[in-house]
Amino acid sequence: METPVGSAPEHRQTRSAAAEPAPGTRTAVHRRPPVRVWLQPALIALIVVAAFVSCYVGLQRDPQPHHVPLAVAGTDLAGGIHRALGDSVGVRPAADAGAAHRALEHHDVAAALSTDGPGRLRLEVAGANGTSTTAAVKSLVGAYAQGAGLRLATEDVRPLAHYDARGLAGFYLAFGVTLAGFVLGSNAVGLTGLLRLRHRFWLLTGASAAIGTVAAIIAGPVLGAVPAPVVPLIATLALLAAAAAFTTKLLGTYLGPVGLPVATLLLLTVGNATSGATIGADLLPAAARAVSALLPPGAAVRAIADLSYFHGAHAVGPVVTLALWAVLAGLLLVPRALLERRRASATA
Repeated sequence: METPVGSAPEHRQTRSAAAEPAPGTRTAVHRRPPVRVWLQPALIALIVVAAFVSCYVGLQRDPQPHHVPLAVAGTDLAGGIHRALGDSVGVRPAADAGAAHRALEHHDVAAALSTDGPGRLRLEVAGANGTSTTAAVKSLVGAYAQGAGLRLATEDVRPLAHYDARGLAGFYLAFGVTLAGFVLGSNAVGLTGLLRLRHRFWLLTGASAAIGTVAAIIAGPVLGAVPAPVVPLIATLALLAAAAAFTTKLLGTYLGPVGLPVATLLLLTVGNATSGATIGADLLPAAARAVSALLPPGAAVRAIADLSYFHGAHAVGPVVTLALWAVLAGLLLVPRALLERRRASATA
């Protein structure tokens, strides 16, 4: 039988029409996600865990004293200490035992050494400098006294608070406030389209003040672990929270999804590990010592110790550091907000 002319084309047209989607419908296109979508979160997590373990475990693996400041009364004794202990201590000659003691009370040195009669030495330490620093000084001076055949008497003239036997209250206080500021700043990143910049600034500032107040009252009057005056402690911790919050907001705004992990590395990992609370700053490697006092957690730990045990002798510098972090991060947020507003008005 012959096929009618035109039947095959008509059959092909029918199949083609059936294969086409109906008007107004969408066909789901299943594409494989880019490798970056899988790779970025995994890499960020690996970097964070590697940095965290390296900082916290690595820095405590083999701490070595580096120029631990030691006030020494008497020229002959200072020379002998320097020759015997080398770069482990930074010898600071003092006119007499009283001058060495005042230097320790003013937090200019970690310990004070003087003669205490024929064949005897007297070492004054400040437990408030941290157990690692105090133990290192005792060990170094003890080795010198033993080698010189001298008897050594040690006294702690600035002991830690009764409820801070291990000297870690300042570290946990700074860590907790930094963490709270980080959480505050990371949440504020998502409020860009909901709140104006000035409202976000008010939120970060007010919440930081509240964080500092709550933390200071709990650690101080309630638990008795941080004997600093309450009002200066509140101001210090509020500035720490603001520094962490505004810095986190800044990094999240400019770097996008990568900004929060960067803030985690900067503030919670490197900042807290090098703060000098768990390992004394004088026992940290050179690179860690260089950044210790410049990052918010390290500045806060120093201010807390000064306010708690040394009458705030050197608290101004760390407080100024915290204020600079908060203010500069806030100022750097302004140009980005103005640029986004111009783009929005241009497309409107």
